[in-house]
Amino acid sequence: MSENSKDIKAKEVVLTKKEFSEGDLAVYPAHGVGCIESIESKEINGDTMNFYMMKIVENGMVIMIPTTNVESVGLREVIPETEVQAVYEVMKEKAQGADNQTWNRRYREYMDKIKTGSIYDVAEVFRDLFQLKLEKDLSFGERKLLDTAQNLLVQELSTAKDIDEKAMMEEIENLFN
Repeated sequence: MSENSKDIKAKEVVLTKKEFSEGDLAVYPAHGVGCIESIESKEINGDTMNFYMMKIVENGMVIMIPTTNVESVGLREVIPETEVQAVYEVMKEKAQGADNQTWNRRYREYMDKIKTGSIYDVAEVFRDLFQLKLEKDLSFGERKLLDTAQNLLVQELSTAKDIDEKAMMEEIENLFN
């Protein structure tokens, strides 16, 4: 990882927010951008707990997140538009020597990065797989990971820039031309 990437990752810690309100957009690792639809109290084993009811934008899935577990599950705010350029810089870097590993080791490493919920980690996965795809055929798993990384990136970046996903995908593709 370059020095620049380390600096960028250090900034990201600030994006973790302890509390969300109804109507807030947030990012749930590996699922993408969602909207906090409500905050509900439920009784579980005699204890009353508060939950964020978050609806994922892409597929409408509703996730129940204990308000006390926000940090441990990686729920965070959508990056501000001012950070989009930093994500682009990560994507413009050269792929990190992934071709000297077996595809299943790469797959595991990439899955771990996607699960962090970090937009910068997702950008690295997308970049590495996109560049690898230009050199050779990807395995089925790698193609699915590339699609996942692309969807997560496009969702969050288009939300941050307030543009539609098609326009966002064109901007991303232009980074590689």
